[in-house]
Amino acid sequence: MDLTKEQKKQLLNKLLGFISDHKNQLFDEIIQYRTRYLTVVLEDIYQPQNASAVLRTADCFGIQDVHIIENRNEYIINPEVALGASKWLTLHRYNESENNTLKAIQKLKAEGYRIVATLPHTDDIMLSDLDMDKKTALFFGTELKGLSKVVQEQADVFVKIPMYGFTESYNISVSAALCLQELSNKMRTEDIDWKLSESEILDVKLDWARAVVKEADNVEKTLFSK
Repeated sequence: MDLTKEQKKQLLNKLLGFISDHKNQLFDEIIQYRTRYLTVVLEDIYQPQNASAVLRTADCFGIQDVHIIENRNEYIINPEVALGASKWLTLHRYNESENNTLKAIQKLKAEGYRIVATLPHTDDIMLSDLDMDKKTALFFGTELKGLSKVVQEQADVFVKIPMYGFTESYNISVSAALCLQELSNKMRTEDIDWKLSESEILDVKLDWARAVVKEADNVEKTLFSK
């Protein structure tokens, strides 16, 4: 059922009663650093350990949303690598269209994101030169083939990560970590509105509480069946 704002608050308060004071305090602290201003998009990643490592990295940098495009490869989470990170993130999967990549790009652009492709290009810029004056969606592709032609055609900006060795590319999880380290720090030190809104905070904390409380569905049914 679709809950009103007041119902969401009521349910959250109820669920928080089943959670320890320590976990409640963590929710309040961590939510202040969460952002949707910067987001990660993974296109057709087929290695579970790398895909899961990106989730863990995104959570560590306070990135709330990860968009997962499944054209040929199903995105499988490796719990030993992700270490539970997926339950703290909002995962958006695109796997029902003939061209899931284009659908994801159109959705993100409609939400005000610029599409940033992480691959070398004739018009690319260094990662450190990318400003954070716009909402940013970072696209990562597979190690073998990189990002698709669709992303390359639709991208607003191309960025490259400095490299000084013989190897042609970083592992995707390392690329994500390097990009998020640079851009997250830049975002948080600039005078921009990168934090979650009040309504987003409510929704995210409710998702977290549902992920922690085992009988959350039953609590919700009981609360609103009166």
